[in-house]
Amino acid sequence: MLERDQEELLNSKQVAVILDMSPDTVNEFARKNILPAFKKGKQWRFRKRDISLFYKKQPKDIRDA
Repeated sequence: MLERDQEELLNSKQVAVILDMSPDTVNEFARKNILPAFKKGKQWRFRKRDISLFYKKQPKDIRDA
């Protein structure tokens, strides 16, 4: 069974803080299927586990920039 916090849903602003990018960039990445996301109403939503996996896949020099 998955841990509860890994099922947590995040909004664009929360993801932007985690990935150190603007919310507009996060939304653009979601639209382009670069970031795994889904629409809830008019807002993008992101699973915390998906964002964690995305972050871990980035080259270390980008993560540490």
